Amino acid sequence: MRVLVLHSDIAPDAPADEQDTLITARAIGEALESRGDRTSLAPFVFDPEALRALIGEHRADAVFNMVEAIFRQGELAPVVPTLLEKLNVPFTGCPSAPMALAGDKPLAKTLLRMGGLPTPEWHEAPFESVSKDLRCIVKSATEDASIGLDSAAVVVGRDAVRERADLCRHTYGGRWFAEAYVEGREFNISVLEERGQPRVLPIPEMVFHNWDENRPRIVGYDAKWTEASPDYNETVRQFRSEADDPALYKRLTELSEAAWCLFRLKGFARIDFRVSEAGDPFILEINPNPCLEPGSGFAAAAEQAGLPYAEIIERVLHAALNTTR
Repeated sequence: MRVLVLHSDIAPDAPADEQDTLITARAIGEALESRGDRTSLAPFVFDPEALRALIGEHRADAVFNMVEAIFRQGELAPVVPTLLEKLNVPFTGCPSAPMALAGDKPLAKTLLRMGGLPTPEWHEAPFESVSKDLRCIVKSATEDASIGLDSAAVVVGRDAVRERADLCRHTYGGRWFAEAYVEGREFNISVLEERGQPRVLPIPEMVFHNWDENRPRIVGYDAKWTEASPDYNETVRQFRSEADDPALYKRLTELSEAAWCLFRLKGFARIDFRVSEAGDPFILEINPNPCLEPGSGFAAAAEQAGLPYAEIIERVLHAALNTTR
């Protein structure tokens, strides 16, 4: 089979979170080649006829969609499945509508609440509903990769929320919202489609080593992308036996499956949780088409399940071929 690995158009001087897209695309191509497919890589073009011509030029039977942003804007990513759907080209991962829903975090949280799934309370500008003693984390409403997330993102009260949101809006652009900060543990759960159903892979916890007790325990930008930083080296993914806390792992699995079905996800996804000190799980975000780089959390969870990297990539591709969108 001929597979076109489509990726974001990355500038040579792009930051690490964007360069990761190219690393992932190359790894996916190599993985599929090792399984007998013929692959090629190309940056996405934001024009329907040019995209049709690009797919024809590569004689692609399917597209492996690894476009995380267009013009460096993550909220434009749903354009890619929209165009591929119009062109009737099989493609991996999430369709356009679920991707757009999940990509707007306040809207996604509204849908979670409507579906009866737990998510921390949240507040949007002008933040009138934020009480003076509420501890919040200020996040981008539409961007991923932990853009704008560091210790200073956790603030207390309406005035501090407004100040932080205004700073981020002027620095990064876009909409920002405040989510009630859940003191507790963090879990990033990978879900793989198998025979049309979600399979929850082994569940890792993000463990914060040597962190000052007064410092918010969050997986910020440096923890994900700045390899020389203490955050990167002291935020560790750790797999434990489900036997350590079977009730919690069962609940996390059930909620992940429910979120998958609620958003009608496809192919693969990551669902991020915080678990409060009382042991209650809260869904933070739904991540369609998460990072598939060989060192990513998804690849690590698959390895724990006994699934080599190349097999996971092939399964994601086959899920795209075995479905009617």
